[in-house]
Amino acid sequence: MDEEGFFSIVDRKKDLIISAGMNIYPREVEEVLHQHPKIKEAAVIGVSSKVREETVKAFVVVKEGEKLSKSEIIQFCKDKLSKYKIPKEIEFRDELPKSSVGKILKRVLQQEEMKKRKI
Repeated sequence: MDEEGFFSIVDRKKDLIISAGMNIYPREVEEVLHQHPKIKEAAVIGVSSKVREETVKAFVVVKEGEKLSKSEIIQFCKDKLSKYKIPKEIEFRDELPKSSVGKILKRVLQQEEMKKRKI
């Protein structure tokens, strides 16, 4: 809420990824990633792209003791998602940023990406 009492949407409104005119809901991609037996956690965001408006980027935490490659994830997604929804970028992490109640903070991931890409 600002000083005049108006509210601004700062999170879920921007969850929708628009890639080459196609709407992609991160939750749909995340649900597929969570089905993979080696993935502990996953978060999906849209990142800027020179070719498309945005592209799908997945942040993945692999279960302890497991090994997983980007190509394995892409192949897994190919069987369950339309081609335009498959993550074009995958980043492996030891953990994902979370709120005090355990919710993954996608806006933190988005801010990190903006800094990396100098947007």
